[in-house]
Amino acid sequence: MARYLLDSHIFLWAKRGSAQLRGTALAEIGKAENTLFVSVAGLWELADKASKGKLPEFAAIADRGPLALEDALRESGVRLLPVGLAHIAGVRHLPFHHRDPFDRMMIAQAVIEDLTLITHDALFRQYTGLKLLEA
Repeated sequence: MARYLLDSHIFLWAKRGSAQLRGTALAEIGKAENTLFVSVAGLWELADKASKGKLPEFAAIADRGPLALEDALRESGVRLLPVGLAHIAGVRHLPFHHRDPFDRMMIAQAVIEDLTLITHDALFRQYTGLKLLEA
């Protein structure tokens, strides 16, 4: 049994069954015994992009309200990872390999919660102490 934090785009790829998600990442996401999380920061990032006219599939869910977002998580078998004070403090000590504040928060969360982060973003490789599974 493993515990994974899904980067925001990985969550979307998994939700819509995208062919971009393949290999070990796809296999691990599909294992019922694994625990999958999506960060509040990742959902916030998706909402931010949707407000700019991107990600219409996410906008359609978010426009139906918070219960629709909860349903989408439950249907995907994904748990919500809240942002806590330890995560906020953890961001303070991260090097600036990555400038995106949403991604930096997810990196801090993965390290602090001892989760393997599934992403397609190669910049994440630069962080020591981060367990990573590249999709």
